[in-house]
Amino acid sequence: MLEIVFDTETTGFDPFNGDRLVEIGCIEVRDFIPTGRVFHKYVNPERDMPSSAEAIHGLSADFLKDHPVFSEIVEEFMNFVGDARLVAHNAEFDMKFINWEIENLGFTPFPMSRAIDTLAIARRKFPGSPNTLDALCKRLNVDNSGRIKHGALLDAELLAEVYLELMGGRQTGFSLSAETAEKEVGAPVKAERKYREPRLHHPTEEELARHRAFLEQVKEPLWFAGENKAAE
Repeated sequence: MLEIVFDTETTGFDPFNGDRLVEIGCIEVRDFIPTGRVFHKYVNPERDMPSSAEAIHGLSADFLKDHPVFSEIVEEFMNFVGDARLVAHNAEFDMKFINWEIENLGFTPFPMSRAIDTLAIARRKFPGSPNTLDALCKRLNVDNSGRIKHGALLDAELLAEVYLELMGGRQTGFSLSAETAEKEVGAPVKAERKYREPRLHHPTEEELARHRAFLEQVKEPLWFAGENKAAE
């Protein structure tokens, strides 16, 4: 199962009000494990960078002006993504920016049905708990010590690890065939069991006499109550 775990950085919250994508990072995963294929680009938004956004990701308009505009990387991006499913944290936000960019360049936007939202998965798995990427890294023992500011590639790498843990961890899909198991733990040892004739245990006359004496001492035994009730 091939998927693309991705993250974006932007100038703000709404592409329909002039905000633009400034960075995109993608990690290819197969069966929840990174394959090693990565797509990462900074994008010239052709506009200023609000100070509030720069404080989050540290990308200035001066830094981004020397990078390609989205139209120059769109084909490489589309080829990298292919028809794989798209995994993002708060996927609606990232999909909104990606779709705005590609649709304006004549590409068919990605349907939301193609997206997997790790935020929604985390909310179902940990209801009532903080489910930011940092909070999930801490809860799932994913090392995010290098995350000083938001960055699309680093966040995509962290999210790929978080996604793996959310989906069951590194044991997901793990199974050993009989042949592999024999190599790992050795051939099974078959224990030999000796057949013994069944032994019959009949009570002696002394044991029967002691049993009768014991029953005579029991006051209103349950089995008598059951017999009386049945008789009624």
